Amino acid sequence: MLTLYYAPGACSMASHIGLEETGAPYQTKLVSFADSEQRSEAYLKINPRGRVPALSVDGTILVENTAILTYLAKQFPSAKLLPADPLAEARCISNMAWFSNTVHPSFTHINRPERFANDPAAHTNLKETGRKNFWANLQEIDTMLQEKDWIMGSQYTACDPYALVFYGWGLRINLPMKELAAYTAFKQRILVRPAVRKILEREQSILLSAPAA
Repeated sequence: MLTLYYAPGACSMASHIGLEETGAPYQTKLVSFADSEQRSEAYLKINPRGRVPALSVDGTILVENTAILTYLAKQFPSAKLLPADPLAEARCISNMAWFSNTVHPSFTHINRPERFANDPAAHTNLKETGRKNFWANLQEIDTMLQEKDWIMGSQYTACDPYALVFYGWGLRINLPMKELAAYTAFKQRILVRPAVRKILEREQSILLSAPAA
C-alpha cells in the first residue's frame, strides 16, 4: 500500500498530484504545519527531517519530491510521467533537482529566514534577497515554457506538477505572476487535468481562486 504524508500548500503537492496521476490506489495522511505535527514524535519516526512529502511503500519510507516522483514514474510507466528517451528522462530529473535545490530554497529564505541565520537582524535582508532570487527563478521557469505546453515540451511529465507548486507560492506572496505569460498559460492548461484539479480541491489551493490571464 502507498501512503503519502503531505501538508496542504507545501511542496508535497507535487508528489500528491503525481501519485493521483498514476491511477494507483493510495492513502493520504495530512501533516498539519499549523499544529507543528511535522515536529511531533510520531511524524519524526516517519521522516526524522520533519519535512513533507514522505511516501510509505509497504512500510518503507521514501522522501524528497524528486525521488518520489521518479519512483512513481518508474513503478507506474503507463502514466508516462517520465520521457521514454534516456537523455530526456535525465533532463527531466535534472529539472526536478533544480526545483528542489535552487527554486525551493530561494522561497524558504522568504518565509523561514531563521533556518539560515540565528540573528534576527539578518532576517530582513534574507527575506529581501530570497524574494529577488525566487522571482528570478520563476522567470527562468517562464523561459523554460516558452512555445511549449509543458516543461519537457509536448509531453506532460513529473516536472509539471512540481513547477505548479512554485506558481502557487508566487501568488501567495503577491508576486506579479501574470507578467509571466508562458508560465500563466501553463497554469491554466494544467488546471484542466482531472488529477490536478482533484488534488488542488483536496488541498484547497490558492491556485483555484487565481484569475485566468
